[in-house]
Amino acid sequence: MNKQELAAMVAEILQGMGPEPLAKGGDYRPAAPQPEQKPTGYEDGDFVPDVTRLDLRKLYLVEDPANGEAFRRLKERTPARLGCGKAGSRYRTLTMLRFRADHAAAQDAVFSQVSREFASKNGMIEVQTQCRDKDEYLTRPDKGRRFDHKTQQTIRASLPQKPRVQIVIGDGLSSAAIEANAMDCMEAMKEGLKLRSIDPGTPIFVRYCRVGAGDAIGDVTGCELVCMLVGERPGLVTDKSMSAYITYRPHTGVSESARTVVSNIHAQGTPAVEAGAHIAGLIQTILEKKVSGVELTKGAGA
Repeated sequence: MNKQELAAMVAEILQGMGPEPLAKGGDYRPAAPQPEQKPTGYEDGDFVPDVTRLDLRKLYLVEDPANGEAFRRLKERTPARLGCGKAGSRYRTLTMLRFRADHAAAQDAVFSQVSREFASKNGMIEVQTQCRDKDEYLTRPDKGRRFDHKTQQTIRASLPQKPRVQIVIGDGLSSAAIEANAMDCMEAMKEGLKLRSIDPGTPIFVRYCRVGAGDAIGDVTGCELVCMLVGERPGLVTDKSMSAYITYRPHTGVSESARTVVSNIHAQGTPAVEAGAHIAGLIQTILEKKVSGVELTKGAGA
């Protein structure tokens, strides 16, 4: 059978099947009037509203709750994803979109960089740990705690030797946290130290920084105390959380328990200015007692 014969046979079969049913070919007309759809508020091609602007503490999506107002009051005390509602056995669309948006923001905070102008714009020198780039920083934490010989010389030449307090700002695991909080916190801290007649010294910015880089700076400068403001690993609550690590007599190999930490410095936690004022008081106490970390909480020291 050639192509012409095959085509003729197919045409004959189709003719024998008859016309297509009208139910499929005719226009659909509902038996009862249907409600008109509400306008969406945006047109095709527009961006949808920014779900990250919604306050999770006030976002309560449970339909017909037994005691909605009481649960809403409890929910306002935590950013946890409670009262998200459900669509059958699945999350609601808004809940899933917000989850994915927060997850994306956390990833961006880790992989993005603090701007190249950050240090110079704020009157600080910038140094870099032994990490060559962000990928090496994430895979080699040990290099984020050390400086090469040339960088040590730069630190030694740029900072006074044996300062009482050395402030360090490190990008850490959240560049967004540093951009959002570091300068407000540091300015409040410096003012608090000046009020206590403590020289705040010359701050320094460290790129690809781990907490242990403060110990290496202690080795180079011989400072009595180092206070490091560093971006913390972001989560789904916020991508802008910063912490302060305060270490008395910092040096390479110091125990992690010897650090005093002020964490959750961000807009939804402890505001940066308030944290800076608190840190200044902590620094005064540590310098007086000559101890930090666990021993400070035990009331030890001079």
